[in-house]
Amino acid sequence: MEHTDLSRLDLPEERTRLSDEQGGYSFYAYLSRMRYITRWGLMRNSCPENVQEHSHMVAVLAHALGLISRDIYGNTRISPEACATAALFHDAPEIITGDMPTPVKYYSPEIREAYQKVENVAAEQLLPMLPPALRDSYEPLLKDVPPEVERIVKAADKLSAHIKCLEELKASNHEFILAARQTRQALDEMNMPEVHYFIENFLDSFTLTLDELK
Repeated sequence: MEHTDLSRLDLPEERTRLSDEQGGYSFYAYLSRMRYITRWGLMRNSCPENVQEHSHMVAVLAHALGLISRDIYGNTRISPEACATAALFHDAPEIITGDMPTPVKYYSPEIREAYQKVENVAAEQLLPMLPPALRDSYEPLLKDVPPEVERIVKAADKLSAHIKCLEELKASNHEFILAARQTRQALDEMNMPEVHYFIENFLDSFTLTLDELK
């Protein structure tokens, strides 16, 4: 395998050549750039959050909700591992679209529908960045997530947003008061026993300081 001379990467003509002659695939290089996409763009944040951090937290929460569904409520159809994996990639299209603030995304059904189409196109653009032999494995993660898994991931996504709001309020940032109320209401309206169990048993700990955690 030919190795790139890293000492030449600061030369514009060398970078142009590498770009023109690229023979590999860029899917994972694109994913690594999720950390440059900032969330909550219209809000003043005490601790900024990027899409990569958010995706990891959603994966942790989706895995937890999947475990609760299976081990507490006996839902043997759910795979916590499948939920966690789908959650890792649930915002992958934002590498191309960027993160649209929630108030804008849900301003009207027309905007929401249009943005959904843009996300679908973005997912279609990501798949060719993989070798053909891997595309079928990633398609159900980027586009066609099974309904039972999608339900868990959406709940985890909203739960992550609510936890972010609680952490901002803990830092005395009143910018997130309304968002905290809205995300909690959305979680309650999901009427999911897995979510209720998590809220009852785990949510309060996110409002504590490190010294208060046990």
